[in-house]
Amino acid sequence: MKLKFCGAAGTTTGSQHLLEVNGQKILLDCGLYQGRRHDAYEVNLHFPHFNPEDLDVVVLSHAHIDHSGNLPNLCKKGFSGNIFATFATRDLCQIMLADSARIQMSDVEWLNKKRVKRGEEPLEPLYNEQDAEMCMRQFVNIGYHRPIMIAKGVTATFIDAGHILGSAQVVLDIEDEDDGKKKRLLFSGDVGRGNNDILRDPETCEDVDYILMEGTYGGREHALGTQADDRIAETLNRAIERGGKIIIPAFAVERTQQLLYVLHQLFVEKKIPELPVFVDSPLAVNATEIFRLHPECFNQEIYDFLFEKRDPFGFEGLTLVRSVTNSKELNRRKDQVIIISASGMCEAGRILHHLKNEIENPKNTVLFVGYCAEQTLGWKIREGWKEVPILGQNYRVNATVEIMDSFSGHADHSELLDYFHGIKGSKQKVFLVHGEVDRLEAFRDALTAEHQGHVEIGVLGNEVVL
Repeated sequence: MKLKFCGAAGTTTGSQHLLEVNGQKILLDCGLYQGRRHDAYEVNLHFPHFNPEDLDVVVLSHAHIDHSGNLPNLCKKGFSGNIFATFATRDLCQIMLADSARIQMSDVEWLNKKRVKRGEEPLEPLYNEQDAEMCMRQFVNIGYHRPIMIAKGVTATFIDAGHILGSAQVVLDIEDEDDGKKKRLLFSGDVGRGNNDILRDPETCEDVDYILMEGTYGGREHALGTQADDRIAETLNRAIERGGKIIIPAFAVERTQQLLYVLHQLFVEKKIPELPVFVDSPLAVNATEIFRLHPECFNQEIYDFLFEKRDPFGFEGLTLVRSVTNSKELNRRKDQVIIISASGMCEAGRILHHLKNEIENPKNTVLFVGYCAEQTLGWKIREGWKEVPILGQNYRVNATVEIMDSFSGHADHSELLDYFHGIKGSKQKVFLVHGEVDRLEAFRDALTAEHQGHVEIGVLGNEVVL
């Protein structure tokens, strides 16, 4: 049995991990690498570590684009097997992959205008909306705690990861024909923090021999707990006192819905003045509708809230913006408003236009509520760059930048350690992925000090024997 690191090894995006056992090839996740535009295009276009036609099956941990976003390209290049995912993950992928396709096509159109002027060959998008739709036909939906045989001698079970709606840890029970031994491998996917406003806590697993584990926040602690309403109210009240707009870049899935729930509670409890709130992202609007369809993913509080005939994700003063015309009108408004817009890393979507129009106004506030990978626009603004490139032009960052990691969907260093210690079994080999190198090194050192088993950082292209 062999494990090969094909993505999200030494970085936080492009999750792809190849397991070979009993003559079968199982791909865990198939995400898009996100970073500098040219580099990302080249990395995502090809699959240098395996041939898509040779894969037997894909198992998907959750719907975030850095975990699912290259599935249409994989299928386009010849993968014809099943894609196993939870019901909520499948429904989110239905809208997110189509949205990703539109972004691919828009980006390539913009790039090609410049390439033609330079006399260069035009680029092709990674995939289009039709490719995304065709890919969805290969999905097989499985509920939590429902074991299913996915390949010869391999049974998969999804357990809750508490990260986003439908997110799962992948438990693989394997009868290895090479040595005749039974083995259990746990792929963590992305681990949630617990005490989430909407979701259940990450579950624990028994009898684990091997762990493939994320380390996004290794060596780093979040400043706040997951439910720090007073601090959130303070931050928003400061922003309101400045007199300008509050722009919140947020992932369309999970962060937006969590924000809506928290804002609703703050308004009801009169901890902040009621302002008009706009969700300006067609993807976020669609995702919010999908949230309402999956009560099986909610924690008990939200589950009870929903069945009391109230909407956890809607309130008076909230406007869901779909059309481009209505989106543009937000930039012409002079009153104080809260605008929640995707993407969370500010790499694409309508948030770019809001930042372009609002970031030079010192009265305005840009509030970050989630992780931004290195070199993304969101990362540059968070890191304090005085001037940033937006849609081909440079803009001064005069708006106040606020950061609230309490909304992060990723467990921090201590929470990752708690998660690891909650896993039972020999845990004889641990492989760390999905993190920048310094984050993974910090987490590896912490694990090594407390755990007797082998702990190793996954290296892109490397293959290990289990």
